[in-house]
Amino acid sequence: MRRVTLAVLLLGAAGMVTAVVVFRPGQAVRVATGLVSHTLCSETFVAGLDPDQTFAETVSTMPVIRRLVPWLHYRVDRAARDVSTTLGGRFEMRAVYHDGVGCTVVHPASVSAATPLPAPSTAASMNAAGAPGAGRDIAGPAVVEPASGPLRAALDRVFAEPAGGPVRGTKAVVVVHDGRVVAERYAPGYALDTPMLSWSMNKSVVNALVGILVRQGRLAVGAPAPVPAWRDPSDPRHAITVEQLMRMTSGLALDETNSGFDPASRMLFTEPDMAGFAEAAALAAPPGTRYHYSSPSTLILSRVIRDAVGGRAEHVRRFAERELFAPLGMRGVTLEFDATGTQVGSTYMYATARDWARFGLLYANDGVADGRRILPEGWVAYSASPTPGSRNGYAAGTAARASSAGSACGAACPPTRSSPPAPRASASSSPPSAGSWWSGWVARRTGRPSTSAA
Repeated sequence: MRRVTLAVLLLGAAGMVTAVVVFRPGQAVRVATGLVSHTLCSETFVAGLDPDQTFAETVSTMPVIRRLVPWLHYRVDRAARDVSTTLGGRFEMRAVYHDGVGCTVVHPASVSAATPLPAPSTAASMNAAGAPGAGRDIAGPAVVEPASGPLRAALDRVFAEPAGGPVRGTKAVVVVHDGRVVAERYAPGYALDTPMLSWSMNKSVVNALVGILVRQGRLAVGAPAPVPAWRDPSDPRHAITVEQLMRMTSGLALDETNSGFDPASRMLFTEPDMAGFAEAAALAAPPGTRYHYSSPSTLILSRVIRDAVGGRAEHVRRFAERELFAPLGMRGVTLEFDATGTQVGSTYMYATARDWARFGLLYANDGVADGRRILPEGWVAYSASPTPGSRNGYAAGTAARASSAGSACGAACPPTRSSPPAPRASASSSPPSAGSWWSGWVARRTGRPSTSAA
């Protein structure tokens, strides 16, 4: 009996050691402290929100955070413009704000924080410099009150907290009709000029930037993704296409599970070179045969975009402003980058609610803004067609309707699938991915605008 007991104890101890080695709980804790630091830094220094309010209403409600709240401690240093967070006084992670690029998590043992850049050009100044397609404004300088009782009642319902939950936490709603704002409302602490954190809506911006490169003939979605780490034809990852990365069917072992131990969690909050981390993943399935939601796939695309437009963060920002934000009249945008200058295209972009409405109108209008074609003809229909095995389209998070199902993107785009279009996003609908960090939470917490274009 003693031998059996000893054997059981030894096996149990070995199992615990294996669990510690494999799961590395300290790493998951740093995911949590990194998430708090980055989010509070951005919401404080980019959006101008109160950090305590943000923590109470947003951060502490996240599934990965809420159980740790009693032991989390964050410090906001307004003079240094940084935020540091610990759990029980340990596992400190710090995020620092830089003008023009928002906040970046600091990784002192590896790559240094992103180099501060000059303040970004506004859409207005770029238009004054002669950028074509400035885009008409969609509203005047004041908040647009609803003109009808039913519309006012609809806004009341969106902002009301239902008895018995779940907490809705709506931050902003913008309703657009015939290209003009007909109603909008903002929660206390939020205003017309408050930048709203994108979370996974940023994936739709990546979709647009890829589409622009396709229109310009600089990228083809059916071709192997131009990833230097996969250059060798004998590498099975060499066959992964741009489309497979966008549709999250690359087969890479980058599944997003929200556990704090999964690759997406680790990439976003503990890795200085996010795209490099994602590109190093092995294949879990042949490319194109398996779908699983994966923010790291979008970071690989962010690196592809960066390399295509010049290779540095400032090149990405200028390209996005010139080709996308300025033509749409988006004036309050901040793109955030990792420590290597790759835009965190899965998660961290800021824009006002009206700017998000302007972006939504681009897709409602088949990729055309103010008479100028921004996206390739047929790109919207192609993007909105669901990926086999999921309800997501081309770059999960695209809130586009397939308004031109019969058109084509030319040789660079495969024909539009015959599946029905993806549902339009709304303030109370489920988020684009059941597998994202904010599944079930994002629709109630991010302040995502509800854009209706009729």
